[in-house]
Amino acid sequence: MPRRITSETVPIVLRRLRRAARMRHAPSVSQIAEERRDPFRVLTACILSLRTKDETTGPAAQRLFALADTPQQLARIPVRTIERAIYPVGFYHTKARTLRSLSCYLIQKHAGKVPDAIEALLAIKGVGRKTANLVVTVGFGKPGICVDTHVHRISNRWGFVRTSTPEETEFALRESLPRRYWIRYNDLLVSFGQTICHPTSPRCSRCTLADLCPRIGVRHFR
Repeated sequence: MPRRITSETVPIVLRRLRRAARMRHAPSVSQIAEERRDPFRVLTACILSLRTKDETTGPAAQRLFALADTPQQLARIPVRTIERAIYPVGFYHTKARTLRSLSCYLIQKHAGKVPDAIEALLAIKGVGRKTANLVVTVGFGKPGICVDTHVHRISNRWGFVRTSTPEETEFALRESLPRRYWIRYNDLLVSFGQTICHPTSPRCSRCTLADLCPRIGVRHFR
């Protein structure tokens, strides 16, 4: 009988997901971080990735970085030029203005450096908890838990947490998830959510966790 995934079974779960993830591409933000662990590039890629597929985010980020990959460089570029570089990411008009404004803020408040604390990142207009945690973990290698819709949905589907919002899920995971798994948790669950554990009709017949998952809230599956 499937059972609720707990902090005791998390090591088994993440080992299985890690093996399965070797067969798939890493999310774009992680790929960018591996190329060059630069917090500003990670922050920029995070903003571009919001409501945008990875296959669009990656090329858009590379086009923008070819023009500017520091706050000082990006602050000098007209918004229209940024828009052309990042198109067709979702909400590219808004994101272009956000990136330019963010660059000016970093220059004025942080000497052109990206802060490594979540609260300082949240003070930047356009940066939410998901982005702040991604920058801290992926950009600086510090402990943090990034919760997007995939992490929120899957953690509740497993019965690992019982929460209503991604922010509640983040704080619940901080209590129940062993700290050594914090950084990898997001990457593994995002990849898993994109390919197997879909919001509707998840592919349970192909799932490496089928014997452990209670499928909470799942009405239809394949």
